[in-house]
Formats: sequence, C-alpha cells, structure tokens
Amino acid sequence: MTPVMRHFRALCINRAMSRWSTPETVQGFVQSPPNDTLLAFAANQRQRPAPIAVDIGCGAARNAVPLAAQGWRVIGTDNSRPMLAAARDRARAAGVSHALFLEAGMDHLPVADNTADLVVAHGIWNLARSSAELRRGVAEAARVARPGAGLFLFTFSRQTLPPDAPPVAGETFVFTQFAGEPQCFLTRDEILHELAAAGFLPDAAVPLTELNARTGMIASRGPVIYQGAFRWDG
Repeated sequence: MTPVMRHFRALCINRAMSRWSTPETVQGFVQSPPNDTLLAFAANQRQRPAPIAVDIGCGAARNAVPLAAQGWRVIGTDNSRPMLAAARDRARAAGVSHALFLEAGMDHLPVADNTADLVVAHGIWNLARSSAELRRGVAEAARVARPGAGLFLFTFSRQTLPPDAPPVAGETFVFTQFAGEPQCFLTRDEILHELAAAGFLPDAAVPLTELNARTGMIASRGPVIYQGAFRWDG
C-alpha cells in the first residue's frame, strides 16, 4: 500500500471517530498532496474563460487550491468547519483569491443549477451512510453541472472488503466493516449504473480504474479505490 493510500485510510477512520474536525485530522489533510490525475484531467477541461469547478467534500483544499492555481473558479464544500478554515488558510497562503469555501453536505450543495464545468467527488461519495444519500449526492452533482461538464470520481471499491462481508440491513453496497461506520463500497457495475442514472457517462480521458487492487488471492492492505472521469450528458 502506498503512503497516500495509508494516509487516506487513516483519514477515513479518523472521520468516523471525529467528523474530520480534530486538529490531528485537519493537519493530516493540510499535508495531503493533490491528485495529479485529477489535475491533468482538469487542465484539459478548461474550454471557456473562468471555468467553474465544484469540489464536493473539499477538506483542506488539497485539490481545490491547485485547481484554482490552474485558473478555475473553485467552489469547495465540506461539513467540517475546521477543514474549511484550513482550506481558506491554504488558499491565502497560495495567493489564491478565486476559491470560495462553503459549509454543506454532499446532498445539499449551495450551488445554482447548471453552474459547474467540472465536478470533483474525491473521497466523498464513499462516505454516504446509505444508498439513498449516495443517490442524492450524485443527483446534486448532476443538478449543478453544465451540459458536457466533467466529473472526476475517487471512491471506495467493493474489493476493499472480504467477499463475505455482509452489507447493512436493507442495503446492497453500504458496509460498516472498514471503519465501524456505514460507508459505500461499490463494484464497477454499480458505479456505472448509479452515475448513468444521473446522466454521467464514462470519459475515456480517465478510464475507470482500480487503485491498490488485490493481486490474485492476496487482498490489498488498504482501501481499494476506483478512480475515473465521467461526462454529464444532460
């Protein structure tokens, strides 16, 4: 497991215990590097002047500030006020002025319809506590997206958990075994189905790929992650 994956797993466990708001957790996010694949994808998405990116669950702005540095006008949302404070500090330190950070959940974005040229769902939809919350979150992403907007996804794979792990009663892809709290772990087909239902289709620029996947019969030591890009066909 790479250092980034170890850090990501620890932060997810910390969230279950602290709601992302302890100084230790916030500092961990402050030190988190951006996702280079996301930044490369975003660099090719700027099709008009001053494009808008909505970063759902932005944390301490690990991706939001580098996106703003690329020329995006960024709206970052998060439930944690300490995380948002750290995000604002990071933006000021980087000299970024066109980034706005707002307190909001994944399923109630304070963003107008048809606003975003890029939606970032980086390590956020896996934190949905039910399939209904996940679907509301995906629907919100579709609502704020402009036709043709890009979506960058980074979320837990079902391969993170043992094959015999039982889901939460009444759910199909919500489990508690990873950090003691309900979280979503999806298969490739489930991701494609849930996103297609909201109008997001795969973008070949970043094919949906498993990171930290198991090798043969050997399970990975940390979360298996699905990463990929999509396009809103609204």
